[in-house]
Amino acid sequence: MSYVTDTLSNLLHQTAFFNLTWGNYLMIAVACVFLFLAIKKGFEPLLLVPIAFGMLLVNIYPDIMAKPEDMSNGVGGLLHYFYILDEWSILPSLIFMGVGAMTDFGPLIANPVSFLMGAAAQLGIYMAYFLAIFMGFNGKAAAAISIIGGADGPTSIFLAGKLGQTGLMGPIAVAAYSYMSLVPIIQPPIMKLFTTEEERKIKMAQLRPVSKLEKILFPIIITIVVCLILPTTAPLVGMLMLGNLFRESGVVKQLTETASNALMYIVVILLGTSVGASTSAEAFLNMDTIKIVALGLVAFAFGTAGGVLFGKILCKVTKGKINPLIGSAGVSAVPMAARVSQKVGAEADPTNFLLMHAMGPNVAGVIGTAVAAGTFMAIFGV
Repeated sequence: MSYVTDTLSNLLHQTAFFNLTWGNYLMIAVACVFLFLAIKKGFEPLLLVPIAFGMLLVNIYPDIMAKPEDMSNGVGGLLHYFYILDEWSILPSLIFMGVGAMTDFGPLIANPVSFLMGAAAQLGIYMAYFLAIFMGFNGKAAAAISIIGGADGPTSIFLAGKLGQTGLMGPIAVAAYSYMSLVPIIQPPIMKLFTTEEERKIKMAQLRPVSKLEKILFPIIITIVVCLILPTTAPLVGMLMLGNLFRESGVVKQLTETASNALMYIVVILLGTSVGASTSAEAFLNMDTIKIVALGLVAFAFGTAGGVLFGKILCKVTKGKINPLIGSAGVSAVPMAARVSQKVGAEADPTNFLLMHAMGPNVAGVIGTAVAAGTFMAIFGV
């Protein structure tokens, strides 16, 4: 009889109920909220579902992220090995290749002024950098946190890894991806605050046709110019442009389809679950995390405002030929931010079509955020 009771007692104490803290239960609740937002509300489910599930797993079974040296058998947890690919900057770079293979750079080529709006939307990054230093973070940590302002999860992970801020990578990545997912909620009020009804109704002239030669030369030229000036951007900018060259060359259809579909989705699964699994209660529930989430929101808001305000300047300079709303797409959440520009413009005038115009600043924002990351790496000698 004692054997049976001992066995049952051992089994009972092996359940997670006896090992979880209140923090774990809180993080499990947060994961469930994220799953609700992703599944019920449709907030970027491709990002939030794997992130939320990784968060759920690590707070029920922390050993799923255990390092090999912490385990008696010398074998680490499953998601630990996924997370190493984040730390080594492999997954963020592959994400960029997929984005390049999926995205038409034609609107940016047809309207080069979009580069300026993409640059203006990086205002939030530099604002957050100085605010983070003011709040007590060191220079490298502040730089890693500030990239959240570009609404660019892969670049946030990439820079945090390069600057040796792996301890902050979880909160930074979750904040960055959360704000990417919440673009349709966060951006519209800011866009409407800084524009008038008349400005939102502005219809832009159709973009000029872009030749195939221009589309082929663009990724090659951008790679040469940007990587010569900031070689540290090569993993991100290089992969982004390689993916786009696959798309535009027309001779590697199989590579384009793989990079933009199968490979992209595999990488999203690995990256999303490992990012979510970096949010154990012990690592996530602290004052630094609260600061990071707040700084990320401030950075994202300033980035959106910076793009819109520069769009207003261009609207004045061009005598009303540019709708300021497309400036908000200068953050690098592709194509979500461009869709929001379209949505807000259509609310003012249902016949207004801004999507393709907004894709120009949107693509420029991706390049701009990568350049900002490269600039920080150059500053800190990485």
